[in-house]
Amino acid sequence: EVQLVESGGNLVQTGGSLRLSCAASGFTFDDDDYAIGWFRQAPGKERAGVSCFSSNDGRKYYRGSVEGRFTISSDNAKNTVYLQMNSLKPEDTGVYYCAAVLNRGRPAPVLAGPLGLMEYVYDYWGQGTQVTVSS
Repeated sequence: EVQLVESGGNLVQTGGSLRLSCAASGFTFDDDDYAIGWFRQAPGKERAGVSCFSSNDGRKYYRGSVEGRFTISSDNAKNTVYLQMNSLKPEDTGVYYCAAVLNRGRPAPVLAGPLGLMEYVYDYWGQGTQVTVSS
């Protein structure tokens, strides 16, 4: 069974940094073809994709408002994906979720791009971690 556990959320001041972690189990980064996305849900808003990574082509993708400030990365030895968030702004506040999809058996792999920021492509979700950026 695939499980995802996020951690690293906190209260931080504007301009600060945080690193979120998404520890995955039930599949291995070394052996599986997968895509992982980071999503956030701001207060009173719908959940939206922030960044994604596909092991199929090794590419990464970001929504425009975080590009240049956020970096997604993976550690195969730890089976963990990270989201490094720098120059944080109050509008980055929200609950951050990681999500995963395994590409095995799919007619086409989920690649890093606009599709990778869509909730519906992901089968597995973590419980979320709260990020609050104070002004």
